[in-house]
Amino acid sequence: QVQLVESGGGLVQAGGSLRLSCAASGFIFRTSTMGWYRQAPGKQRELVASITSSRVTNFADSVKGRFTISRDNAKNTVYLQMNSLKPEDTAVYYCNRVPAGLVVSWGQGTQVTVSS
Repeated sequence: QVQLVESGGGLVQAGGSLRLSCAASGFIFRTSTMGWYRQAPGKQRELVASITSSRVTNFADSVKGRFTISRDNAKNTVYLQMNSLKPEDTAVYYCNRVPAGLVVSWGQGTQVTVSS
């Protein structure tokens, strides 16, 4: 059974940091490109960061230089380190496979709220 469990969100002031974690199960994690997506109120879900099985990373322009993504294949876990957070980073953050055509069942996500 496919399961994605995100954690680590919270309320933080602008300029602060958070580290998100996503534990995956039910599919072959180590060969999957994984990504972090986010969905802000009234907006479509967007991909903000991805990491391939060989640890090549890619970031949306809006988070480049502030976010880093990493993975631990032994723990089937992907991380998102978010620094210099801005109010516009406020969203529910989800992890899943990349590209969108390969996504599995979505988890519950983790709420990130950045106050100004």
